[in-house]
Amino acid sequence: MTGPVIAAPTVAQPDARAALHRLRAEVAKAVVGQDAVFTGLVLALLCRGHVLLEGVPGVAKTLLIRTVATALDLGSKRVQFTPDLMPGDVTGSLIFDPHTAEFTFREGPVFTNLLLADEINRTPPKTQSALLEVMEERQVSVEGERRPLPEPFIVAATQNPIEYEGTYPLPEAQLDRFLLKLTVPLPSRDEELGVLRAHHAGFDPRDLRAAGVRPVATVADLAAAREAVGRVHVAEPVLGYMVDLCRATRAAPALELGASPRGTTALLSTAKAWSWLAGRDHVTPDDVKAVARPTLRHRLRLRPEVELEGVTVDAVLDAVLATVPTPR
Repeated sequence: MTGPVIAAPTVAQPDARAALHRLRAEVAKAVVGQDAVFTGLVLALLCRGHVLLEGVPGVAKTLLIRTVATALDLGSKRVQFTPDLMPGDVTGSLIFDPHTAEFTFREGPVFTNLLLADEINRTPPKTQSALLEVMEERQVSVEGERRPLPEPFIVAATQNPIEYEGTYPLPEAQLDRFLLKLTVPLPSRDEELGVLRAHHAGFDPRDLRAAGVRPVATVADLAAAREAVGRVHVAEPVLGYMVDLCRATRAAPALELGASPRGTTALLSTAKAWSWLAGRDHVTPDDVKAVARPTLRHRLRLRPEVELEGVTVDAVLDAVLATVPTPR
């Protein structure tokens, strides 16, 4: 995902877009670099989608989530996924009250706006599956009673790409429920110098208020932005282009699993949000290309023999983007 992060506000831009522009400046007070990852989080918030963050420890994944939540005045909670974590530890459970002789529901950490599921692949499938209803229906069902989650609500899950011992691969059904998979890179030399300068000057990542991070946008701004994204126009040839891209992944010889129709609708959502952030009222083929990799990469599965040869999913997507005809 490359290109402009968020277009600078102009007189013609709506207030909602200007508010999200202020959000980027506020997040930069605590997080150096990671512009593409920040943009991905904004896209997810605009599309009501979830994000899978993949990166080695120490690249500011948790700090970025906390800072975005603070700048948007949203609630956030962090769950460390471990092998002994139970589903009720995530969603909540019924607790017997001996004083009333009744069971009461104690809410789990999913009852927040921005849930950080840290190292999600370290917990067994039984607990991973507890997030399926949460991510799809945005509710928790206990003893037949549905309990809706706050709005907005997104899951930002992290996983380490180089450490596989003691991990449980996410099932395809859960991977497909993530709107985006974002790769969190190591900082450049200049960015790492900026991190050191900030810490040398006394920056404490555990105290964002002291760093000057303040709420600069509201839930109302986010709702207005979502409404504006919904009005972005998509021409019929561009819709066909999205379908052709996803169908091409299903026919790619290197893949044993291509993008599902859910991937196609996700591509539509992220392309519209990307176009709106860039200041346009219509989606172009370049918008589709800009979001294709983070939207589709986690929905594809390489054939084992191809993976052994060192081929990557992104390389297959690059080939698909290069071969599928672009509408004019």
